Amino acid sequence: MNEQIKSVRDLASEEFDTRTLLRNAVDQAIERHYEDFFIVDVDSHHYETESFKEIAEYMGNPVLRQEALYQGMSRGGITSPDGSYQELGGRITRYPLRKTERVPASPHRDITLTERFMDAMGTDMTVLFPTPMLNLSNCPRVEVEIELARAYNRWLCERVLAHAPRIKSMLYLPFNDPDACYQMVEEFADRKGVVGFMVTSTHYRKNYENPYMKTYAALQERGLPLGFHAGFNWADQGLSMTNRFIAVHGLGFTWSNMVHLANWLVNGMPERFPKLKTIWIESGLAWIPFMMQRFDNEFMMRTSDAPLLKRRPSEYIREMFFSSQPMEMVDNRKALELTFEMIRAPTQLLYSSDYPHWDMDLPSTIFDLPFLDDGAKRAILGGNAQRLFNLDPVLSPVKLARKAARVAAE
Repeated sequence: MNEQIKSVRDLASEEFDTRTLLRNAVDQAIERHYEDFFIVDVDSHHYETESFKEIAEYMGNPVLRQEALYQGMSRGGITSPDGSYQELGGRITRYPLRKTERVPASPHRDITLTERFMDAMGTDMTVLFPTPMLNLSNCPRVEVEIELARAYNRWLCERVLAHAPRIKSMLYLPFNDPDACYQMVEEFADRKGVVGFMVTSTHYRKNYENPYMKTYAALQERGLPLGFHAGFNWADQGLSMTNRFIAVHGLGFTWSNMVHLANWLVNGMPERFPKLKTIWIESGLAWIPFMMQRFDNEFMMRTSDAPLLKRRPSEYIREMFFSSQPMEMVDNRKALELTFEMIRAPTQLLYSSDYPHWDMDLPSTIFDLPFLDDGAKRAILGGNAQRLFNLDPVLSPVKLARKAARVAAE
């Protein structure tokens, strides 16, 4: 059996290409006629560490910039400690082999690679997030988080977003410093391709503390949503009791957002900032009905603990936005259908692939659901994101060409 499995070293000798890797996704896109409607991926990733030397040059502090260039972003680097076990020991080939993929001299490598996987999956626009830097919230030095966050945001805006109208981003907020968060919004809110801002949910800061209110107000005034992107920290005192990746992954990605959502609710943030849209990203969906039922029950017994709330917690949750990846639907399709009903998925759910992570979802995870009508599928796959981010629904060049060819053939 082992002889049949190619090692990463063997695979590296072969030419790697995202388009080849996602050839089945291309077939799905063609079979399902994705060219007939707009699709937005609200959570995809690139490996910004492949451009880390470029990013480091944007750091304003010369001492930290030199340290970053010397130590890099690998485990034990400037942001240590980190805790990324997503690569599964090299068994997911798209992780180690991305570095070998050939791209033209221009546009920027990240633009080419991103558009390749978008075209393969049939997505027209994507909201791009970093990957290793999602662990930046656990960096023990706040000044490093701030410097790297600002450097990354500047690099992304200048090198990628300014030259790629199909690629958008919700920029990283260094949540360990409330003033830095506000400054980040003030500096980057009007940049091309910026459709909101994002907090990594592995932070141990309380999102209801007064110093954050001016950031929320600034986002609400500009009509920009605030995302909480889930993650895990194996060094967390509770999660450190787990001894398998599947355990910390299964719990961490839900727990980190559950805590922030609970605090957001009971401290009345939806009433204080009624026009600020929140998105809960990469936690899946199974935890949301639990939160609705549990906190409605708690609220009805102790309404005095949440004096700012005028309605049940579940009613506020139904007005929030959630990303689809990962959808927990292994056996019980009825449970998923009920979850869709409870969260009002046709208006509040946003498709996300989480590509290139090992647990990614293609648009077919939504398109093939039998309990959704055509309108709901189109809304979840793109319409809801179009409305939330105020996007111009332009189809990708690949889909436009495919549609034109089909019309010509008819």
